[in-house]
Amino acid sequence: MRDRPQSPPRRWRRGSSLPPRHLETLLQALVRANILKGLRGPRGGYELARERRRITVTAVLRAVLSETAAESEATPACRLVAQVVAPMVESAGAAFLNELETITIDDICRRAEELKLCDESAFGPDFTI
Repeated sequence: MRDRPQSPPRRWRRGSSLPPRHLETLLQALVRANILKGLRGPRGGYELARERRRITVTAVLRAVLSETAAESEATPACRLVAQVVAPMVESAGAAFLNELETITIDDICRRAEELKLCDESAFGPDFTI
């Protein structure tokens, strides 16, 4: 069995302002959405559960939004917000998600590589079988 590239959460914490507990919650939401796969053991971490060209930005966003919605408490809204603003925001959000459906993680990685924003060797291959 060959070594798989993986990313431990502590490596992601360095580039994030999220508290470790919140980051772990989001990573677990991505595991439940079959975007990431958790790896156990002393060298454990996370890796993509599917090829990056098969993961859309919308899938990631939906997983993260569902987790943050579950964490937030429902607050009573006024009728203006509930009947006017919320439907408008929901409509705009649907259009936004439809547009994001055309963008994959592979697209983002390729653009970052074009701009030389990260060292590809630090991450290793993006998917292993």
